[in-house]
Amino acid sequence: MGEEIVSVDLGSNSFRVLKYDCKNHKIISEYNEVVGMADGLIDTGLISFEAQQRVVAAILHSVETINYDPSLAVCVTTAAMRKASNNKEVLQYFKDKTGITFEIIDGNEEARLTLLAVKYALKREEINSSKFILLDIGGGSTEIIVNTNDDYSAHSFDFGIVTMTQQYLKYHDLHNDLDSRKKEINEFLDSLNLNLSDYSFVATAGTPTTIAAIKLGQDFFSYDRNVVNGAIVDLNDLEYCLNIFKNSSKEEIARLVGRGRVEFIEVGIFIYKAIFEVLNKKESIVLDDGLREGVAINHSITKC
Repeated sequence: MGEEIVSVDLGSNSFRVLKYDCKNHKIISEYNEVVGMADGLIDTGLISFEAQQRVVAAILHSVETINYDPSLAVCVTTAAMRKASNNKEVLQYFKDKTGITFEIIDGNEEARLTLLAVKYALKREEINSSKFILLDIGGGSTEIIVNTNDDYSAHSFDFGIVTMTQQYLKYHDLHNDLDSRKKEINEFLDSLNLNLSDYSFVATAGTPTTIAAIKLGQDFFSYDRNVVNGAIVDLNDLEYCLNIFKNSSKEEIARLVGRGRVEFIEVGIFIYKAIFEVLNKKESIVLDDGLREGVAINHSITKC
């Protein structure tokens, strides 16, 4: 494989591919697509055949677009696949159709790899990275990682923007649910005996990067990760975005956040806001780097 590696992150809603230069730790090219893999998962416990077909189409399109051999890619999949009772058959189907092999990783490994990417990103952006709390809001789970110098503690919480939206649409009062989630997060943080004021707040994944992009005047089509990386988002920015979404048509929202994210973005913001409140923070540093970057860096360190 030489000095290039391709890493793939198949999440509950997004499919993300990275072609990475191991030697210089630089991104060569990338591919992102919303595949909605967790659609209907809460009700059925299954990855639907329609979702499987969307993933296969996305894999084949990504191979065409950034030119890689799927059988050599390092591929991980997370919360939706962990939850699905048909995960073995689904992964076999992907392999049969595309040659790609996914490993289902648990929440702890997901947190470790995401943290690895974020530490590299903070160094690249020349941001002090000794003490920070990292939030990674996923489609099916939310990871909170407390980094203290070379040590970290992580917890994967069993809620994400897709699963919470699906539950909330049918059964839940979202804000009651979020209050109980805040208690869970508080218990985790209390168990660590931290002085939270010593820690900066760092956030990654689609919701924080979308808010940062809108704040910076970008939309889905003009999104530039290099500008978003290191941006500061505060509570006013969250309110500003909620207001925009409240007063915009679906088409306008899709232009800002991308198709396949419209129905989830508000719940994502409410989750983000809840973490601000738990941490008693006024602002967070936003980074685009996440799991797929962590997979590539980890492979670079251990194999390249």
